[in-house]
Amino acid sequence: MTASQAAFINHWITAREADYSALSDAIWDVPETRFQEYRSSALLADALEAEGFSVERNAGGIETAFIASYGEGKPVIALLGEFDALAGLSQQAALASPQPLIENGNGHGCGHNLLGTAALAAASAVKGWLEQHPQAGTVRFYGCPGEEGGSGKTFMVRDGLFDDVDAALSWHPEGFAGMFNTPTLANIQAEFHFKGLAAHAANSPHLGRSALDAVTLMNTGANFLREHIVQDARLHYAVTNTGGRSPNVVQADAAVLYLVRAPKTEQVQDIYQRVCNIARGAALMTDTQLSIRFDKACSDYRPNRTLERVMYQHLHHFGVPDYSTEELAFAGQIRQTLSEADLHNARDNIARTGGSAGQQWAQSLGDRTLTHEVAPYAEADAVMYGSTDVGDVSWVAPTAQCFAPCFALGTPLHTWQLVAQGRTSIAHKGMWLAAKTLGATALTLFTQPETLNLAQQELARQRAAYPWQCPIPEGVSPSPQI
Repeated sequence: MTASQAAFINHWITAREADYSALSDAIWDVPETRFQEYRSSALLADALEAEGFSVERNAGGIETAFIASYGEGKPVIALLGEFDALAGLSQQAALASPQPLIENGNGHGCGHNLLGTAALAAASAVKGWLEQHPQAGTVRFYGCPGEEGGSGKTFMVRDGLFDDVDAALSWHPEGFAGMFNTPTLANIQAEFHFKGLAAHAANSPHLGRSALDAVTLMNTGANFLREHIVQDARLHYAVTNTGGRSPNVVQADAAVLYLVRAPKTEQVQDIYQRVCNIARGAALMTDTQLSIRFDKACSDYRPNRTLERVMYQHLHHFGVPDYSTEELAFAGQIRQTLSEADLHNARDNIARTGGSAGQQWAQSLGDRTLTHEVAPYAEADAVMYGSTDVGDVSWVAPTAQCFAPCFALGTPLHTWQLVAQGRTSIAHKGMWLAAKTLGATALTLFTQPETLNLAQQELARQRAAYPWQCPIPEGVSPSPQI
């Protein structure tokens, strides 16, 4: 990309920073969980439509999914936007102590209010450039609901919405600027519901069949399974229905939700079948009836090194924001609420993305609350112990992601501290950096077809070595129910 193109992207987004911050804050103000993001989705779709994008709502039959397009023909460059929140993380903005706005309400504990808005800003900037420099090609914004526990993108990929995409770009808010360049864990989520018979627990316990006993036995069996799965696998569970509050009633209904993770999709599927067998055994032991509801799944993320190198150059070009005295002071207040373990984990995450240079850089941060430069980049193969439905996009189109600094260093995702920072100028500055980086990377792919061709060849080699199949079976539909 030329210096004039970089200057165009920078000027376009800088001139509209206030508008993008207001849009991000508006989404923060109406936190909605998976597949229920009606207002958040509409805010983004309406903004893109007002800018002249052609907007397809209800994309793939998902009410809160949409695709906004500008241009015609190839290449098709996709910018991925998320906007869902998390349950139970309501928190007042810009406050360094836990104080919910609504008791047990929702909150943007992963910064998706920023994520979707930055991708929108990037798409808008690319459209602006294409208007002034007409050429063949299409820029698309994908409004992707339900990333948190819903795998919205995986459903969209399964239903063919990415079939003609030539490359996809995304980012994630973090405490540092760097590359999201590590594989992630594939997963499957399913609910196991047991149905028994109620009875008086003292007078006629022999007539009862306890569904809660079945859940307890299943969890015990799953805990024994942990020793016999691959080291990087994870089993998480939550009891979603205990069957009631009275100990004098044999619980006739109980349910538990399981999330199974592993580095490869086939490993997840194998472990999931073993978990299902444990559930069947628990039902046999308690003489209860078992039903299994497959909720969602996603594949492991496959980094594309060709695109990453381009994106990293642009991230470096625009650089880490400068911070005011007030911003540094607030970040320091947030730091006081974090543990040394939080900081150690953050340094480990940074080091994982940068190889040996990343390890040294992470250790050099010392007591900094906000990072001062872009973290080193290396082609890292260490697994990031989380999951993202961007994984399935990465198997059908070359995909790259970066991190941008939106929070005090060490802030864990999915916490009140992150929600508190998500509507501040610190978060906005990181969002602007992400928007510029995404926009510049997309523009490079429009103007350098040889780079796009190399990225597609890289993906073809990956798929030849490890064939991909969508992990969500036909017939399973997105559901707001967890």
